[in-house]
Amino acid sequence: MILLPPQDKSQLAQMTLPPLQREIVQAQERSPVPYRYGSLDELLFELALRNSIVDSALALNGSGAQFAVYRKSRCNELYWNRTEEGGFRLRNGVAPADAILDIYRNGPLYGFECSMAMMIVMYKAVLDQIGSRAFNTYFTNLLLYDWQYDSDLGFRQGSLRLGPYPGDILYFKNPDHNPETPEWQGENVIMLGEDRYYGHGIGIHSSAGIIDALNRRRIPGSRRSAYLLDLIIYPNYDHIRSLRGVYARIGSTVYRRRGSHNEAHHTNSSQA
Repeated sequence: MILLPPQDKSQLAQMTLPPLQREIVQAQERSPVPYRYGSLDELLFELALRNSIVDSALALNGSGAQFAVYRKSRCNELYWNRTEEGGFRLRNGVAPADAILDIYRNGPLYGFECSMAMMIVMYKAVLDQIGSRAFNTYFTNLLLYDWQYDSDLGFRQGSLRLGPYPGDILYFKNPDHNPETPEWQGENVIMLGEDRYYGHGIGIHSSAGIIDALNRRRIPGSRRSAYLLDLIIYPNYDHIRSLRGVYARIGSTVYRRRGSHNEAHHTNSSQA
């Protein structure tokens, strides 16, 4: 269940949330696990960022960016330097927000593994929520490689009993993968909704679809199936909320921060 100050809980009950955010709230309310939030703003920011993670995953899936192992990775060198290991390091003089957005705008120029895709999705979602000014301030030394990430994402880990919920990163393990294709030892995925996941290189599937795709890449004769690992990875929502600049977006509403008070107004612009 969701634990909020009484006035905030009452206000939440009267709000009309976007469908995905409403589904998350309803699922958390049904859960025996207590989800404690110090304020309504704290909850709304997490919901908005989870929504942005899902949107960013869907956008990356449709961007034309391809799967490639590290030794064959590629990037747009106007924005990134490819490292010897196959990672992408932000070029000097390039704004971090511009470099992340280029992956979505010029996807066919990029090829990378699924762990890097998870980081790209997270960076894009954070950018959408805190705006380019704050993003360029806090994420100045971007390196996209495996699970390396900026400390301001503050990733945390939990068990499946804590959810999972849309926006969480999960992992399907393939214990009998073919040793000649180590890239198929498992698949990092973003949960998009109930039994719907995005994995870079596999696409959007149910859990059964992802397991079937991994099972086709086992060593010959194996009968040990791939499976969903009991692990959830998610960013430090409260810390990321603290990075917001003058403006922050909650759904279609932009909050202007003045001291300890928030002043809300609606906007149709695409960036806070």
